Amino acid sequence: MRVLVTNDDGVHAPGLGALVRGLARWCEEGEDREVVVVAPLANYSGASSAVGTVYEREAVGCRQVRIEGAEAIAAYGIDAPPALTVIIGAFGAFGPRPDVVLSGINLGVNVGRSVLHSGTVGAALTAALHGFRGLAVSLRSQPTPHHWDTATAVALGILPVLSESPSRTVLNLNVPNLPLHELRGVVPAGISDAGIIKGAEVEMRGDTGTVRLALGTAIPSLGDTSGEESTDAGLVGAGYASLTALHGVGEDRLPAAQAVVDRALRAVEYLTAR
Repeated sequence: MRVLVTNDDGVHAPGLGALVRGLARWCEEGEDREVVVVAPLANYSGASSAVGTVYEREAVGCRQVRIEGAEAIAAYGIDAPPALTVIIGAFGAFGPRPDVVLSGINLGVNVGRSVLHSGTVGAALTAALHGFRGLAVSLRSQPTPHHWDTATAVALGILPVLSESPSRTVLNLNVPNLPLHELRGVVPAGISDAGIIKGAEVEMRGDTGTVRLALGTAIPSLGDTSGEESTDAGLVGAGYASLTALHGVGEDRLPAAQAVVDRALRAVEYLTAR
């Protein structure tokens, strides 16, 4: 099995390093296991599945890097957002096509509305578009120490199951910042309606101005999970790791959506009437 590792915090981020060191041990414990790191050189948090202005440049820069404690694993920093690093890996720029893409470990959970905007999740969804399996891994951002080992352990525990799953399977894993012995479990979760941005207000001075964002947290306080018990945000807030299967871009074939399409088509029939 070949695993491609990427993230949106950048190739030098501590979460990626922790995951790669765990994968280095995983490689030593079995046969036919390969890992390559193809991750952004810069921080692309919030990049979703963006690939950037690829039509305005014919090439992207890259640099070989060293992951401390996992020197045997080939690692490359790419001047590109995470989704594009996956695409580059998909076309074999750094060796054979991967079977699985692991994205993370992101500092900060990707729950609720942030699932759409996350570069960590965007990389995993891009993997599915190319026929791979993807796992996005995120750790709750709280005061240090950051328990990267907990998120690594859960991700590595899931990896064998993911490798045997149907192609294009995508999972989103969010882990509370707790020592492994304090983790209350790993449970399935729905996506909450939580969001970090709580409001916006514009202040204009003539023709220019500033839009001020009201920021909050997507995670409720421990114990304050009423109505959120089965969602990703509430479960992480209560000390559980949440696991959610995701489905990426695809047609909405539900009758209600198709009825809208039909009405829209009738509304513009006159434009091509002959």
